[in-house]
Amino acid sequence: MNIILCGYGRMGLMIEQIVLQSEDMQIIGVVHPGLYENALDVPGKADVIIDFSYPGNLDGILARAEKDGAAVVIGTTGYTEEQLAKLREASKTLRVMHSSNYSVGVAILRKAVAMVAPALKDSFDIEITETHHNQKVDAPSGTAKMLLKAVDPDDSFDHVYGREGITGARGREIGIHALRGGTVAGEHTVFFFGQDETLEFHHSAASRRIFAAGAIRAARFVVDKPAGLYNMDDVLA
Repeated sequence: MNIILCGYGRMGLMIEQIVLQSEDMQIIGVVHPGLYENALDVPGKADVIIDFSYPGNLDGILARAEKDGAAVVIGTTGYTEEQLAKLREASKTLRVMHSSNYSVGVAILRKAVAMVAPALKDSFDIEITETHHNQKVDAPSGTAKMLLKAVDPDDSFDHVYGREGITGARGREIGIHALRGGTVAGEHTVFFFGQDETLEFHHSAASRRIFAAGAIRAARFVVDKPAGLYNMDDVLA
């Protein structure tokens, strides 16, 4: 499996380490400042493009995937609605794996809260918190947004991003809160607050390696699938 890796930060380095330990895959080029500037510039033919870079690389990634007939594994967050629409359109002809979080545990967490929310949403208050290291550029995290979509798929609640001032009694709302500090790899919690009881779903990542391993697992899964838009639920299934 020939891989083009987009992004050479901490996630990119961990993906590279896993690939170097694998006998059936290799990285043919890395898209990163000072290396290749665009996925189209990498020589050779790619089977999979793995992207943990930044939203501005999307057009080059999709163009290269179209050129090579390569699958795409997208882990970048912070896309605009227009860019997300491009991903959906590309999945009509390409194999596109898109997830805000490639942890198997987070995929299970998402499924769990999606199953529980319909039974509790009318009688329990729902809040979501996420904590990440002090270098993370976007807030709330893509994973927090994914969990929000899991508990409120129809957008029937108001979404409140932090609170301050005299807010009064809460209405039909879900609060989403971002904490930043230190070297935290990622923590996500979904709270269901009821009368005299609280139900809490929590996931904690001790290392970013779990996300890199999940991305490689996703690449192995999607490389020989038909065109379509896939996520970690498909990998687990």
